[in-house]
Amino acid sequence: MRTPTTPRPVRVPGPDDLDRAWRAVSRRLAPTPLVPSGLAPGALLKLETFQPTGAFKVRGALAAVAALPAGEPAVTASAGNHGLGMAFAAAETGADVTVVVSTRASRAKVDRIGGFPVRLVQHGTTYDEAEAHALTLPGRYVSPYNDPAVIAGQGTIGRELDAQAEGPLTVVAPVGGGGLAAGLCLWARGRGDVRIVGVESAVSRGVSASVEAGRVVDVPVGDTVADGLPGNLEPGCVTPGLIRGADLTAVTDAEIRTALRWLLREHGLVAEGAGAAGIAAVLAGRVEIAGRAVVVVSGRNITIPAYTAALGTGNGD
Repeated sequence: MRTPTTPRPVRVPGPDDLDRAWRAVSRRLAPTPLVPSGLAPGALLKLETFQPTGAFKVRGALAAVAALPAGEPAVTASAGNHGLGMAFAAAETGADVTVVVSTRASRAKVDRIGGFPVRLVQHGTTYDEAEAHALTLPGRYVSPYNDPAVIAGQGTIGRELDAQAEGPLTVVAPVGGGGLAAGLCLWARGRGDVRIVGVESAVSRGVSASVEAGRVVDVPVGDTVADGLPGNLEPGCVTPGLIRGADLTAVTDAEIRTALRWLLREHGLVAEGAGAAGIAAVLAGRVEIAGRAVVVVSGRNITIPAYTAALGTGNGD
């Protein structure tokens, strides 16, 4: 559980933030593919697995770095996709970026982050301890999800969908801290023909609990193959307020593993557990689709042992 702290003041993003994020992201990244799928009638898959870092979080990182005042350094805590995104943004823009990771972080991910021109700091044995240390360092702290520029950056997926798919659409995306779903909800406000469905892990439902409570609350968190999803929210986090109005559901690890195998069999695609959460929800019949479904396959960064273990638990499907 996260240790309660005084909430940081975080501004709720608006349409102007989405415009600024779009300028920053579209300058550096090509639109990711949108491909037809037999997942549901007329379904489409938005393949964020094709990002240069292998995951959607590079969008928020580029937007956050672009929002920095001239010369101000950035600091973040992550050993996963957000850290890789911030490292990529540092290489692309020359920004001064520090990434704090725990001493137990995946060595493969830490080595990959360290291959970029960033300052890499190891501190603590958990993400929360690494984050607490990052908050003491000089520079603007860039949360993986509770940051207006990061949220708006993730919403640029919607700006690409404006040009790629006519509505009505039901956009399905994974939910961990809620940055992606919040960004998509920010974008969807400008359209009258888009529904957003967020998919949590069944063992970590902090966002839906906070939406229901009307404030950030802690929940029990378990282990899951979707290692990008579990965890509680930062006190005062703005994502639940932005997500209110979206539909929220959850999937089990068994359903996620089925989705990983389905993506490989039907599309020849490798995804990480979190990346397949939307597929899992549709396959399990937990998404009410209005118009066409657009499922965000959010990332591919899974270790070979974890991936082969997931593929090996099926019944030959």
